[in-house]
Formats: sequence, structure tokens, C-alpha cells
Amino acid sequence: MSDLLKNIIRFALFILVQVFVLNQVPPLHRFVVPYLYYLFILWLPFTLPRVWLSFISFLFGLTLDYFMNTPGLHAAACTLIAYIRPFTINLLISQDGSDKNYPSPSVTSMGFAPYGTYVLILTLFHHGLLIFLEWMSFGSFLFFIGKLLATTGVSLLLIFLTELLFFRKEPFRTNTA
Repeated sequence: MSDLLKNIIRFALFILVQVFVLNQVPPLHRFVVPYLYYLFILWLPFTLPRVWLSFISFLFGLTLDYFMNTPGLHAAACTLIAYIRPFTINLLISQDGSDKNYPSPSVTSMGFAPYGTYVLILTLFHHGLLIFLEWMSFGSFLFFIGKLLATTGVSLLLIFLTELLFFRKEPFRTNTA
């Protein structure tokens, strides 16, 4: 299966799972909201140029905003993590050329600790902006931090469960020169 077709199927599946499964789970006291959809952006290939990465992420977030009736909240958060993603990958991957041996970020291509850090950093940025934009005031800073940490914890649990259940077999390319 080609990478384009695989990513189109992922696009549709992540939107459908978020809208029709995870959004139907009643939030715990309006405090914990499970998000998994942005894993699509985290799984995009290393070689995708930043302009295309930003455009695809914006389109992905806008599609989710359409289904959830939110005016650009998810589009802004997705575009932010698409912008930060290359910097994070460059910081976490050793410069030995690992990103050229594997097509996309995963536990196999990055190692468990760097991949976990990568997911944690982008999840905190995504949820921080999303929660701030939907809340849009600093009435109670402890509520903001609590919601950020609780939602991040649930989302990280969902992401690592998804990684365990749907292990992505990454082909190793030996001829990278």
C-alpha cells in the first residue's frame, strides 16, 4: 500500500474515531476530554516538507472542527504542533541519520525514550493551546493546569495503547545515500 493511501485512510479513521467514539464519552466533570486524533500528525513521514505538514495539519484540524462545531480550535492546535514537530524531532533524534533509515516517527525509529518525549512535548503544546482557546480566560490557573495535566494523561494513555495495539512495522532502508 502506498504511503499516500495509507495516510488518507489514517486521516479518515482518526477523524471518525474522535468524532463518533471518543467524543461520545461523557467528560469527567468537564475536566478530562480524551483526544487521540492528533496522533495522525505525529505519525506523518519525516520527509514531508514543513509547508505541506502545516497545510495537512490545518486541513485535518479544520475537518475535525467541522464535525465538532468548534470555530478553528482544533485547526489552530494542529497547526501549532505541525510547526513545532520538526524542531522537536531534530532535538530528539541523534544526528546519525536515523530519520533517513525509517519513514516516520515511531518507537522503532526513534527509541522508546525519545519517542515518548516527542509525544509528551507535542501533546502538552496541543492540549495547552486547545484548552486555553476554549477557556479563553485565566479565572483559575489551578483549574487550567489540572485540566491540562488530566487531559494530557488520558491522551498519552490512549496514544500508547494505540501504539501497542496497532504496532506499525517500519521498513528499514539500508541504502540512504
